[in-house]
Amino acid sequence: MPLEVTVPASSANLGPGFDCLGLSIGLELVVRATPATRDRFVYRGDGHVDTGPDNLVHRGFRAAVEATGRAAPHVLLEARNPIPLARGLGSSSAALVAGALLGDAVCGGALGLDGVYQLTADLEGHPDNVAPALFGGLTVSARDDARWMTRVLPWPPSWRLLFGVPAFEVRTEDARAVLPPRIPRAEAVATASRVSFWPLAVLRDEPDLLRFASADVTHEPYRHHLLPGFPEAQRELRDAGAWAAYLSGAGPTLGVVCSAARVTVCLEILERYSGPDGRVLEPPIGRGPRVTGRWEDVPEAP
Repeated sequence: MPLEVTVPASSANLGPGFDCLGLSIGLELVVRATPATRDRFVYRGDGHVDTGPDNLVHRGFRAAVEATGRAAPHVLLEARNPIPLARGLGSSSAALVAGALLGDAVCGGALGLDGVYQLTADLEGHPDNVAPALFGGLTVSARDDARWMTRVLPWPPSWRLLFGVPAFEVRTEDARAVLPPRIPRAEAVATASRVSFWPLAVLRDEPDLLRFASADVTHEPYRHHLLPGFPEAQRELRDAGAWAAYLSGAGPTLGVVCSAARVTVCLEILERYSGPDGRVLEPPIGRGPRVTGRWEDVPEAP
């Protein structure tokens, strides 16, 4: 069986957890790797991506192999991707992680899961998407001197996840460019206090804490002008009983955590926000990646 990896999508920040909180989502990128005489990339799925040798999957693959001191072999990568691109659901991180896991598998697992995590978090510059893509569940991550560290919390089974995904894109670079270089002390204190309530809410299964834990003041307000209808939909969702309504990653996706009883009304609001060309998702919580098959020794015919 050819070497294949399955990697989940992810939702980052969850409100005030900028670059540190992440959630694994049950939308899964699948990539198959086969030895080849030249680097090739075949893509099937949402949107259009770079199919040249500098695509994110190839970059992750080469980086992982080269991290073991070897030269990366030529490879045919075939991807099937259901994750919306440039919408704040971790499509780039999933691609990078998939490539790195395949590269590590080619090297017999020399890096291991933590090694792949350190590598991909370094390449991304932040761990909030790669951590849930690699470990599943809700992840809390931080930089500890020269290493990234993450802990995983189990998601309460009765909590429902919903996402409103508009048709327009927001590039991460553009969303970061609008953020101020400094924030007032009061905003920093508010952010620290609210982030601390996310793990408490999850571990104690106290979803009522999420309304406070998911309220952000440090990045979402600065991005509102990039997100038509976002603040209005967010306010409407909270008024309708959603426990959390937040900007997923750099957006424009609006993430919701709610009870089963509030799913219908929250879906209606998300459908209006997403628009006729957007989509609404109701995925399960994601699990970690899966690597199956083996690296074949004989390259495919050119």
